[in-house]
Amino acid sequence: MGVFNKLGQAFGTAKGMNIEDYMNSAEMEEVDLLHEPADMYVKPVTITGESDVEPIEEEISRKNIILLDISELNKRPTTRNAIITRLKSYIDKVNGDIGQIDENRILITPTKVKIIKRKRQGKQ
Repeated sequence: MGVFNKLGQAFGTAKGMNIEDYMNSAEMEEVDLLHEPADMYVKPVTITGESDVEPIEEEISRKNIILLDISELNKRPTTRNAIITRLKSYIDKVNGDIGQIDENRILITPTKVKIIKRKRQGKQ
């Protein structure tokens, strides 16, 4: 009998407990066992359509920074423009910021995190 089975029996949860399933479950998705929790995270997200906007807004409300891949949306300019307009509106409401890094990536920041949008001139 394994350690997890003994612990499960002690807490009354041994029936059918599979540690692999637990570690791969949604509740363990956010757990970082190697580092202490951070105040905010930088999360890469690929957006493919309108249904991806709400989860992005939720991440921003949790004070996470989003590195957004819009390469799939670039194939549909009308949809891309509508989604970016919606995201900009939300970001304005929460006092965050949004800026395009290149043709396929956008940086979205939460409340009180601002992006410097002009390049700094180096010494000449």
